[in-house]
Amino acid sequence: MLYIDLPTLREIGDLDLLRSDACVSIYLATTPLTHEIGQSRTRLRQLAKDAIHELEAAGIEKRRIWPLQEHFDTVLEDDEFWEHQAHSLAILATPEKLLTYRLANELTESVAVSDRFHLKPLLRAVTFPNAAHVLAVSENAVRLIEVSSDLPATEVKVPKMPKDAASAVGKATINDSGTGRRIQGKEGQKIRLAQYIRKIDAALQPVLAHSEIPVILASTMPVASLFRSLSRVALLDGMIELAPDHLTEAELAKAARPVLDAYYAKRIAEFRTHYDSHASQNRATSDISDVARAATFGGVETLLIDMDVIVPGTVDATTGAVTFAAEADASSYGVINEIAGRALRTGARVLAVRKQDIPAEAPLAAILRYAL
Repeated sequence: MLYIDLPTLREIGDLDLLRSDACVSIYLATTPLTHEIGQSRTRLRQLAKDAIHELEAAGIEKRRIWPLQEHFDTVLEDDEFWEHQAHSLAILATPEKLLTYRLANELTESVAVSDRFHLKPLLRAVTFPNAAHVLAVSENAVRLIEVSSDLPATEVKVPKMPKDAASAVGKATINDSGTGRRIQGKEGQKIRLAQYIRKIDAALQPVLAHSEIPVILASTMPVASLFRSLSRVALLDGMIELAPDHLTEAELAKAARPVLDAYYAKRIAEFRTHYDSHASQNRATSDISDVARAATFGGVETLLIDMDVIVPGTVDATTGAVTFAAEADASSYGVINEIAGRALRTGARVLAVRKQDIPAEAPLAAILRYAL
């Protein structure tokens, strides 16, 4: 089972506002396989040492460094914490604060030291979480399946989940059509299916309420149509159009992958189409300096950023002017990261993607709210 705790976009925007003389951001690969987690603990120990050395080289006082070392030690020595992991771990620390996020995505290992957190990898995890829930629903059964990239799919036990439609409404069958009944035939079947779906929805709410993982419906008509119309679960538009009762968890996971890939591809394609149409109106650009100024003044509508590239430098808080640096160190930070934070705080939609997904394979590309 994957143990995932993603921040929301609002939380990432708030984290981007945090400033300290010693902000450390560490990202490393982990595994949900407990017997193989030792390597990740070893890597964290080394990355923490690298961060401490960088802080010392920057002249940060020892009284500010010691609390950070204590933060890292509390994580390293927490056996129970390491027993419950996903595919990546994010650690954000200042002398006063420690935050950890377990992520479904396989992120590139990195350590960054600055006066603010490096948050682009978190944006990637929120943009395209490499996991999904499959909700398999029929008259005869309902299952919630957790799907990840490289682990066997597993069923999630949902308290108070009805067994099937008939038992959910206290009947032997929902297809009875005898005389003398108040509701019967197709009308009665639809009403009872609706009752069943509302009970499923009520059971799912506590489980999915705070989940950032996409949910894919696996069902057939008329259940699929009714479920979309009655449930509060945020389902992807695409679905698995198969009768799920006799499909194994592995078969459902395999069927979910193209639905998830199509969802991600659609989001990227929509951006490219809008980007091209806005370029003729001078409302689209991949120039870092232009986007930085626009983000500072709330002018970014949608922003794509390269999740891997780091462009060191600073962005003026008042004018948005960019000063590029030769290399990243404790006196500079990732410019793209800073632009993304400013865009988020002014209501922009921000997606962290691969380089090949950005027009001209630039470090970023933005659709603006007004012409340059």
